[in-house]
Amino acid sequence: MAERDRPGDAGDPADEVYDADAVADDEVADDEVEDDEPVGRGGTAVKERTKGSGQPKAKKEVRRAGLFGLIGGFFREVVSELRKVIWPTRKELITYTTIVIGFVTVMTAIVGLLDYGFGKGILWAFGG
Repeated sequence: MAERDRPGDAGDPADEVYDADAVADDEVADDEVEDDEPVGRGGTAVKERTKGSGQPKAKKEVRRAGLFGLIGGFFREVVSELRKVIWPTRKELITYTTIVIGFVTVMTAIVGLLDYGFGKGILWAFGG
């Protein structure tokens, strides 16, 4: 079974190194400023935002507003969100489960030993 690409894997575009010499998104380099464009006013990013996409906006799907319509809409949204989840592979699931069980076992032992020690100390202090 082939492993899936995940953030942090080699070649992930999200892991590119930040270039300190690069121009910030809201700044415009001196050689990119046009003569009719005021300097320091946001450059092309502001122009793109204010122009609009030129495509008509799609109308939102109309759903029934009754009780069953709301319940059905809820479950459709739940299924939609679950499709976006990156599910762990079997190997990852076993690894994570082993780590959790080991951590819980160690923490239970620590709390148990502290409880036993404090119990013995209280009994000693009050002569039990």
